[in-house]
Amino acid sequence: MSKHLRELQARKASLVKDARALTDIAAAEQRDMNEEEVSAFEALKAKIEATSSAIDREAALIAEEAQLAHAAQLPTASVITVVDNAASDPKHGFKSVGEFLKTVCQAQKHGSSLDERLLIGSTRGAAVPTNFGSEGSAQDGGFLVPPQFAQEIFQLSLGEDSLLPLTDNVEITGNTMAFPKDETTPWGSNGIRAYWQGEATPAVNTKPVLGLSTLRLKKLMALVPVTDELLDDTNALSSYLPDKIATSIRWKTNESILFGSGTGVPVGCMSNATTVTVAKETGQATQTLLAQNLAKMISRLPPASFAKAVWIVNNDVLPALFTLTLGNYPIYLPMGLNVGGIQVSPYGTLLGRPVFVSQHANSFSGAGDVLLADLSYYQTITKAGGLQTATSMHLYFDADLTAFRTTFRMDGQSKIAAPISPAKGSSTMSPFVQLGAR
Repeated sequence: MSKHLRELQARKASLVKDARALTDIAAAEQRDMNEEEVSAFEALKAKIEATSSAIDREAALIAEEAQLAHAAQLPTASVITVVDNAASDPKHGFKSVGEFLKTVCQAQKHGSSLDERLLIGSTRGAAVPTNFGSEGSAQDGGFLVPPQFAQEIFQLSLGEDSLLPLTDNVEITGNTMAFPKDETTPWGSNGIRAYWQGEATPAVNTKPVLGLSTLRLKKLMALVPVTDELLDDTNALSSYLPDKIATSIRWKTNESILFGSGTGVPVGCMSNATTVTVAKETGQATQTLLAQNLAKMISRLPPASFAKAVWIVNNDVLPALFTLTLGNYPIYLPMGLNVGGIQVSPYGTLLGRPVFVSQHANSFSGAGDVLLADLSYYQTITKAGGLQTATSMHLYFDADLTAFRTTFRMDGQSKIAAPISPAKGSSTMSPFVQLGAR
C-alpha cells in the first residue's frame, strides 16, 4: 500500500472522528445541533467526501499499476485473449472460504500484488481496506465477500434449533417497518362486531380498531481477529470460522427472540406483558413436573395456536418428561417413536407438539424451564441480503492480526400487547406460555 494512500486514510479517519465528536456533544446534552455546530459539521462532511474521492483515485491508480506490472511480464510475441468467468461464479473463483480469507491477508500485506478475484464486484474501483465503514458507503474500502460464501454462513445460522424461521419474518431494504394490527375479539366490546338484525330495526354500526407497531433494525455483530498463522492454514478456516460465527449469531438471535430486553435488542416474547405464567399445582412438591402442568399450559393457548406451537425445554427437564403418562400411555414420544422422526422434531413430540431442547430455557423447576410458544405471533424484520461481511488489517495491525467483521441486522416483538381475554371464564390466553417455579 502506498504511503500517500495511508496518509489519506489517516486524514479521513481524523475528520470522521471530529465529526462524530460534534454529534456526540449534542446527543449527550439531548438537543439538536446549533447553527454553529451544523456549519462545522457540514464543513467536515465536505472534507470527508473530498478525501474519499482522493482515496478512490489513489486506490484506482494502485490497481492499474498492479495490472500494468503484471502485463509487462507477459510474452510480447503473441497476445491471447480469454474470457474470465469469475465474475459470474458465485464463489468469485475461490475454492473455499479459507482460500478467500488467505488471499485477503496476502493482499493486505502486499498491496501492490493484488489478486484480481478480490476486485470482482467492488464499488470503489479497487479493493483496498480501511479501518472503518459506514452505512452510507457499505463496506468502505473492504474486500467484497463472494456471494456464495456469505450465504453459506447465513444458512448455517438457520439450523434445526434456530427460532427465526418459526417467526413471521419480513425482509426489508430500509431500516424500519410499520405493521398495522387489530387486537379486538369477536366477543369484545369494540372493533368489528356482528349483531342479529330485527325486522324494521336500524343496523348497529361498528368500525375497526387498528393499532400500529413499528420495528427498527438492531445490529448484531461478530468481530473476529485472526492471526496470520491461522490465515495460512486454509483448511482450518474453511470449517472453523464460518461455523463459529454462525453458532454465535444463532445463539444471540434465539436469546433475543425469547428474552430480549428491548434496549438495543429485540423485545423477547417471554419477557413482556404478553406472557402467561401457569402456576404449579396446589401442594405440588419441588423438583417435580406433572402432566397437569403441561395440560394447563396448552389450555392457555389461543385455539388456533395449538397446531403451530412448539415446546422449548431445558436439557435437565428431559428425565422428568420420560416419566409422564396419561393412564398407561406416555405423553412424551422421543425421536424415533413419533411419526416422521427427526423431520418432525429432533427431540420428539410432547402432547402432539414438537420439542426443542435449549439452554435458553431455565433449569429444571425454575420459572421458564418449560416454554410453549406459537412464534407466528412474533413479528421479525431482517435486513435484505442476510449477513454482511467485511475485513480489515488496520484495527489490529500492531498485533499482526486481520479482523473479519460479520453483521446481521434484525428486530422483533410480539404482535399482541397483552394476553387475550376469553369470551367465557377468567383465564387469559396467550401464544407465549411458561411454566412457573415449583
